[in-house]
Amino acid sequence: MNLKLTLIQSDLHWEDVDANLSRFEERIASISEPTDIIILPEMFNTGFSMESEKLAETMGGKSVTWLKTQAKKMQAVIVASLIIKEKNPLSGGARGGFYNRLIWADPDGTITHYDKRHLFRMAGEHEHFDAGQERLIVEYKGWRICPLICYDLRFPVWSRNQSLTVDRDHPSTPLRMTEGKTSAYDLLIYIANWPAARKAPWSKLLEARAIENQCYVVGLNRVGQDGKQIEYSGNSAVIDPKGEIISSIPESANHLQTISISLGELNDFREKFPVGMDADEFGLI
Repeated sequence: MNLKLTLIQSDLHWEDVDANLSRFEERIASISEPTDIIILPEMFNTGFSMESEKLAETMGGKSVTWLKTQAKKMQAVIVASLIIKEKNPLSGGARGGFYNRLIWADPDGTITHYDKRHLFRMAGEHEHFDAGQERLIVEYKGWRICPLICYDLRFPVWSRNQSLTVDRDHPSTPLRMTEGKTSAYDLLIYIANWPAARKAPWSKLLEARAIENQCYVVGLNRVGQDGKQIEYSGNSAVIDPKGEIISSIPESANHLQTISISLGELNDFREKFPVGMDADEFGLI
């Protein structure tokens, strides 16, 4: 079974929600062929801002409503992240219940979310947001998909293609891998605001995640300059389970590409080269 992915690599208006929604509405409307999943950058409506109190929305707010509308209109899932405020945060809300939250907007109106686990301390993200406590794995059109956010890419255990057990009542409890050798997902998606200064690690880590997890990987990054004069070069890519880039998205350009990936080819590769059967089982202490 094939899955069609549309990557929208784009510049972002700094802390201007209306301008960004307008820009992405135009970009989405320009998609000229049927697609299954449309992927937008991290903090797609504001840029990577630490102004959580000023910019936060609720799950019933303007941007989530917009995502639902676009998903229904396009009859495709839309993936993006934004700043969300929760009144009753599950993780204790040490930072006020603000989350860098990935939204999975299904065309049937269903909303699922993932809260960024690894907060980028070099930008002070850990001082303004609460960390997520569990991964999200979505089943969609026969595929199992794990969407993550930016800095999560640097932490291979969190991305590991095995099921994770997290004690939500005691988030400091060590993570545990479940027993068994079966894959937890088929496709990893990372959405990002990853600076051009570190574009080499971005590209290398995306390839590594595809190889070690025997899965397809999507890395969708922004381009342009943000309000802090940080430059972004995009380097968005779709990578196959062998670590080969199968997309053709130009660096530093506003660009849209739709690409098809094959579950049959993935399963065939896993069957012929089942490295997951020899994976270590362990917990984190």
